[in-house]
Amino acid sequence: MRTLRLGAEQLSDRVGELAELLADTVSGGASIGFLVPFERAQAVAWWEGRVAAVAAGHLAVWAALDGRDRVVGTVGLAFAFPGKPNSRHRAELVKLMVHRDARGQGVGRALLTVAEEAAAAAGITLLHLDTETDSPAEHLYRTAGWIRAGVIPDYAADPAGVLRPTTLYYKQVGALTC
Repeated sequence: MRTLRLGAEQLSDRVGELAELLADTVSGGASIGFLVPFERAQAVAWWEGRVAAVAAGHLAVWAALDGRDRVVGTVGLAFAFPGKPNSRHRAELVKLMVHRDARGQGVGRALLTVAEEAAAAAGITLLHLDTETDSPAEHLYRTAGWIRAGVIPDYAADPAGVLRPTTLYYKQVGALTC
């Protein structure tokens, strides 16, 4: 397995594979912002909508590729938009997904590590994320040193539309600056 940061053109080239990953993740019950039924066309449109943000530098996306060069995971970093100088030190970790066939093989941990390291290299000192409370992802974040900030009840619906609590996490990375 290897990880690859996708530029806008590479993201466009891999939209189909990323859409399949997104559809698999939603079908598997992960609460990542989508409801079932979730059609492949919706997943393609969602990923196509990320291309401009990657091109503008507002979003960084990595893909985990298996030995056959197939996308088996992804993660993103959403950076603060220009015009918000008080938040340029932080970024949000978004859409960490691992295909159900590739889980338990260290893909999620590898993607999390590459995003954290890239954030620190870019001068980001604080990362934050939210995830469904009691989801399998929580174990990954806790064991990777993320700190639980709190829980918001009924924050987001799972793919079936049931409201679930969301846990907020943060992690300081890189050198702290004033």
